[in-house]
Amino acid sequence: MEKATDFIDRFSHVPLLVGNQWTDSGSRGTTPVYNPSRGQVIAHTPCGIADDVDRAVRAAKEAFPSWAAVPAPKRADILFRYRELLAQHMEHIAWMITLENGKTIEEARGDIRRGFEVVEFACGIAHLTKGENLGQLASEMDGLTMREPLGVCVGISPFNFPAMVAMWMFPLAIACGNTFVLKPSEKVPLTALYLADLLVQADLPAGVFNVVHGGREVVEALCVHPDVAAISFVGSSEIALRVYQLGTSRGKRVQAGGGAKNVHVVMPDADFDSAVRAVVGAAFGCAGQRCMAGSTLMIPNGTGSAFLQKLKVAVDQLTVGDTTGQLDVQMGPVIDGPARDRISDTIEHAVGQGAKAMRDGRTYQDTDGFFLRPTLLDEVSPDMEVFHREVFGPVLSIVHTTTLDESIRLANKLPFGNGATIYTRNGGAARKFAREMKCGMIGVNVGVPAPMSIFPFSGWNQSFYGDLHLQGTEGILFYTRQKVLLSRWDTNYERINGW
Repeated sequence: MEKATDFIDRFSHVPLLVGNQWTDSGSRGTTPVYNPSRGQVIAHTPCGIADDVDRAVRAAKEAFPSWAAVPAPKRADILFRYRELLAQHMEHIAWMITLENGKTIEEARGDIRRGFEVVEFACGIAHLTKGENLGQLASEMDGLTMREPLGVCVGISPFNFPAMVAMWMFPLAIACGNTFVLKPSEKVPLTALYLADLLVQADLPAGVFNVVHGGREVVEALCVHPDVAAISFVGSSEIALRVYQLGTSRGKRVQAGGGAKNVHVVMPDADFDSAVRAVVGAAFGCAGQRCMAGSTLMIPNGTGSAFLQKLKVAVDQLTVGDTTGQLDVQMGPVIDGPARDRISDTIEHAVGQGAKAMRDGRTYQDTDGFFLRPTLLDEVSPDMEVFHREVFGPVLSIVHTTTLDESIRLANKLPFGNGATIYTRNGGAARKFAREMKCGMIGVNVGVPAPMSIFPFSGWNQSFYGDLHLQGTEGILFYTRQKVLLSRWDTNYERINGW
């Protein structure tokens, strides 16, 4: 932790990175950065202005021609150096995530490990961007394709995964030959600065990677800037749609990940002990603050009381506390006071609509940190607001259904489409669930079916706006465009042109 606290001391007044130089924002306003476990302010993020964006985009634009001309294997050399620096600093980065986000240290390690895997994937860029070719496409003619970078790309990342989500974006973008401007959440800027500092140490040329900070003004300035070619975003569905509309209306490529309401169905034949562990981890891991959180549990007839009894016992055994001082806690705080209050209001409203609070997380008393205990809301029905709304906190809604068919039908009414999981020993039920659920990521006895770096993070419906998803080969396609080359080799061409 000492390295992380030293870094905070260095960057307590959060700077921008423009052209490999740390510089101040033109804004005088700031947003506090908290240690959520203790409610202490540890840094101040500048609110940011459009001029900050223009400086960063200009630096990226100036760096683009020379960076795009660097051969792919040479770009990979820099990413390999970056990978080694990440490996050396991984524990320090994990502590940084814990300090500014509130995750447990093991959750923070998972956050940076998943980002690290994307860097490893991007190191294979020379292979990943190879084109196709066909000799003798026509008489005396060959055809081939090439993938080329777009230009200046932008990443706008959320607070809940300070390392992983940003690293879904920039390693692939710069590996493909683009330059990049990152706007991390103003609530967790320090992890992004740590990642940026290591890129500078890896000898990434000036201007290839830049960092700006701020809220709505900065986001919208990035979305409408005429020199930005592509935008990657992860956040709420409301803002994802706004980013998508702003960017695409100006001819930019956009991939915008939004919110979710992920359903877990426990069938009567499931291994209840294994399913309980998976459901608890999915619902309350990262304090429920993730777009793959298993926030809705559907239990068809036959699952009922036996499973719920095991679930209540498991929830009661979860330890909640200061993640920066107690290494053995299993759940930390939510990000800040407004988030805690919003989640508490959601619980109150659900109970007012008829839900039964089997376990009420509002009973947790803490005068400093932003804590809630896990909440179990039983007898939730589709006409309740909590059934449809993303809570983004440690709240699990329990819906009683009659059959698997009814569970699928109700789940498919939800507006989102990230993930869904079924717990069963029956292959036919699993196949039916996988084929009929209208979402992009399916788990069979897997609590959080979030794909690794070689596959796309494949949200549907209001969980994603765009065509090409983050990560994997879709990420490569998003950050490049294709050129087709036709070559004619007949001797008449030489004679006609006087050779």
